[in-house]
Amino acid sequence: MAIIKLSKNERRRLSVFFTCLVLAFLAWVLTTLSKTDKYHIKVAVAYINPPAHRSFRSLQADTVDATVEGTGWDLLFSTMNFTDRTIPVSLKNLESKNYITLNSQLKAINEKWADKPQIAALDPDTLYFDFSSRATKRVPIQLQSKITYQHQYTVSGNTSFRPDYVTVSGPENVIANITSWKTEPLIMDDVSDTVEKTVRLLGVPESNMNIYPRAVQVKIPVEEFTEKTLYVPVKLINNKDYYNVKVFPQKVKITFTVALSSYTTIDESYFDAIADLNLWRDKGYHQLPVTITRVPKYCKVVRIEPQNVDFIVNQ
Repeated sequence: MAIIKLSKNERRRLSVFFTCLVLAFLAWVLTTLSKTDKYHIKVAVAYINPPAHRSFRSLQADTVDATVEGTGWDLLFSTMNFTDRTIPVSLKNLESKNYITLNSQLKAINEKWADKPQIAALDPDTLYFDFSSRATKRVPIQLQSKITYQHQYTVSGNTSFRPDYVTVSGPENVIANITSWKTEPLIMDDVSDTVEKTVRLLGVPESNMNIYPRAVQVKIPVEEFTEKTLYVPVKLINNKDYYNVKVFPQKVKITFTVALSSYTTIDESYFDAIADLNLWRDKGYHQLPVTITRVPKYCKVVRIEPQNVDFIVNQ
């Protein structure tokens, strides 16, 4: 391929040509960007001043088209000028109407946008809303959790919340079906001490609902557990004919886990061990299985010895 060789004068002329071309392009860009024009951007709507006694639901999307007046420089740097593309829209007029006009609020909106190019118009201009009776209700909080504990540690008491309820307000027909409110998942691993955390509540599913508070204090008692053994009397049930029945042994040995703080306070009176005589009468059992029907909260039965008892019926 042939290589074009330029003389010194030719190279100088070519350099001057490209320099003039670049300068002309820059001059055109500067002139164009300095002109004032209108351009369109998408902005999100943030509702303020909601009606106190009416529950509302927007019938359109929560974004609108804004016509903004500015220079080409504003357009060029719009991504920096509009890092927060949200406009505040007052719903004060919804106390007596089912719609609001956006362009009537342009002055107030532009005051909030004092450091940004001003909005000339919004489309759509009118936003419509659906209404229903509004209700307020207090409901208990439901903790969502995924917690793992160190060996021999686990929950030793009731989970408590502060506050212990959430206030929900919104459409009456929706509020009537709400019986509790869930938290965001609380995830913890290798826990060996009482948990005290601030947990956020799940957000509302619709824009016409509100909850208060948005977060609660959660306390989950956690203790070390150990095994304990007690001898509990066997109680006979369903002795409808009042037979003279003797069971052997009269007590069973129950091994269970208990929190260290409750070790000395838990005795046999906290347990019920039963044997059902109907199993002999109706099914011909020669031994009666023992069932533990009452166990202290947060205790867990590990073993029952023996699991079946012998019996003698004197008819």
